[in-house]
Amino acid sequence: MARLRRADIAGPGIARRRRGRGWEYFDEGGERIGDLETLERIRELAIPPAWRDVWICPYPNGHIQAIGVDAAGRKQYRYHQRWRERRDQIKFDRMTEFARALPTLRQAAAKDVKRKGFPRERVLAGAARLLDRGFFRIGGEEYAEANESYGLATMKKQHVTLGPNYSISFDFPAKSGKQQMKSLVDPDVYKLVGALKRRRAGGRELLAYQMDGSWFDVKSTDINSYIKEVTGGDFTAKDFRTWSGTVIAAVALGMSGSVASSKTARKRAIARAIGEVAYHLGNTPAVARASYIDPRVFDRYESGWVIGEGLDTLGDIEDGAPAFEGPVEEAVLDLVEDEKSAALEKVA
Repeated sequence: MARLRRADIAGPGIARRRRGRGWEYFDEGGERIGDLETLERIRELAIPPAWRDVWICPYPNGHIQAIGVDAAGRKQYRYHQRWRERRDQIKFDRMTEFARALPTLRQAAAKDVKRKGFPRERVLAGAARLLDRGFFRIGGEEYAEANESYGLATMKKQHVTLGPNYSISFDFPAKSGKQQMKSLVDPDVYKLVGALKRRRAGGRELLAYQMDGSWFDVKSTDINSYIKEVTGGDFTAKDFRTWSGTVIAAVALGMSGSVASSKTARKRAIARAIGEVAYHLGNTPAVARASYIDPRVFDRYESGWVIGEGLDTLGDIEDGAPAFEGPVEEAVLDLVEDEKSAALEKVA
C-alpha cells in the first residue's frame, strides 16, 4: 500500500468537463483520460454534479483527492480515505482529553456565570454551559450574514423564549436552513439569558458582554478562547458536540439491553443509537456517525460491551439534561479507552 503524499492543489490536476448526461476527464496536458483504474477512482469520489472548478488529484495516494466549489460558492474537499481515518483518530483521541478537562471547565463556568453585570467571563461562561447542555453548533458570522443560518454565537434575541421553571427554548434556522428547536433548564443561565434578552443596547444578537461602558458582540473566537483559557488545552466548541454525540450513542446502546445475537439486529440497534445522536445534534444520521460518534463505541458493542454505570437512574434522554455528567461520562471514557471497569457490562 503506497504511503500518502501531500497533494499540491495549486499544481496540475485532472479537469472535469460535461459530456452529454455524463462527464469526461482530462489530464494536465489536455488529453482525455481513458485509464479504467483512474476513472473508477474518480467515480468512487462521488463528486457532486453541482460542483464547478473541479480539480482532481492526479495521484491515487494524494491526501486531498478532489476540490470544487459548491452551489453556495463554498470550496469543498474530498479527502483520501486513509487521511480521513487518521484525522478522525486524532479528533477522537483529543475528544477523550477534552472529556477529562470538562470537570474543570464546568467548575469554572459555574463560578463565572454567577458574576454580577455583563463581564466577558460571565457571558462566555453562559455560552459554555449552553454548548454543554444544548448541543449547539457554535455558528459563524459569515453564515449568519450570507445564509441567515445561526449557531450559538450568532443567535438573535428573537430566537429565544423564556418559560416557567427556568426553562430556556431556542427556535432558529440552523445550518442548511433546517429549523432547530432546543430546550434546556439552567437557573443561572436563565437569569443571564433573560437579562441579555431584555437589554436595549448592544444590538440584536443575544450574546454580548459589557466592558468600560460599551457593548461587544460575542464572536465564535471569543467562546473558543474561553474554552482554551479555562482548560489549558487546544479545545474548541466542536469538541462539546463530538463528546455529546459519543455519550448519547453509548447511553442508547447501554439502555438497549443485551447485545443482539444476529448481525441484522445489531445493525438495527446501532442505527437507533445513531438516530438518537442525529436528533439531538440536528444532523443527518450519516453525518452524525461520520463526525460525532467515536467508532470505538460501536466496536465495543459488537464485542459485547456497553456502559452500565448510572443508566438505572438516567430515565429518558432529554435535551439539555445534565444526567450524563459524572458516572455516565466516566463509564463512556472507560468504554472507548478499552479500560476494564465496574462501570461497564459484558452483555453478549
